[in-house]
Amino acid sequence: MRTAFYISDGTAITAEVFGHALLSLFPVEFNHNTIPFVETEEHAQKVLEQISESFQDTGERPLVFYTIVNVDVRKIISKSVGINYNFLDQFVAPLEKVLGVPSKPEKHRTHSIHETTYDIRIEAVNYALANDDGSNLKDYDEADIILTGVSRSGKTPTSLYLALQFGIKAANYPFTEEDMGDMLKLPPALRRYKNKLFGLTIQPERLHQIRSERRANSKYASMQQCRMELREVENLYRKEKIPFLNSTKYSIEEISAKILAETGLKRRKY
Repeated sequence: MRTAFYISDGTAITAEVFGHALLSLFPVEFNHNTIPFVETEEHAQKVLEQISESFQDTGERPLVFYTIVNVDVRKIISKSVGINYNFLDQFVAPLEKVLGVPSKPEKHRTHSIHETTYDIRIEAVNYALANDDGSNLKDYDEADIILTGVSRSGKTPTSLYLALQFGIKAANYPFTEEDMGDMLKLPPALRRYKNKLFGLTIQPERLHQIRSERRANSKYASMQQCRMELREVENLYRKEKIPFLNSTKYSIEEISAKILAETGLKRRKY
């Protein structure tokens, strides 16, 4: 199996994202190896040894994706026996020409405690944790969005992802069996913030599978219960004209991106 290295003198997140995006286009399996904070020439030499060992073990030149600001470290990595892709070289020079301004490379500028949105995102994460699962209704004035749905439909992980990645204050409220009654209605606590609501739903078969892993052979996990709850919730969404998304076939990243696209919420990421 071919190895892919993602190397940086920072977190290596940028190299990882770029590299994974490119490799996902090919139906090939890779052994992924991420090496962050290569900040000294000594460390860079050790990384070269790792790349060489990978080549010797597999007989295939590793793919090396890197974003390194330090010139001396970058020169060392560029001499690896792998097939090297320096993302900064690919884009910086053309952008300098277009913008008419020379770049000023600086380590840890993109993913660090000093970035502009760091405090915003941490505050959003704290908000999501404090307003998870309908546990705190008094702070909904601060919410950018309130996710609703039945238990295990993806509300909590989506809320946290929106907070951590985009600085969005996302509360979430679960519709439970007790809410159903004769007909599910929008609770007064949510009706006040109807313009902030976004619904999640899921295929009953998938919900049954997820709930069975948590509470097997229970009424909560039964197919009948899953179908009833989802039917009631989706009827409520349509009746109240609440936008909603079926999360069954989407990752958390995709769910979040679709929510942002539909709501127009501003990303506070950079």
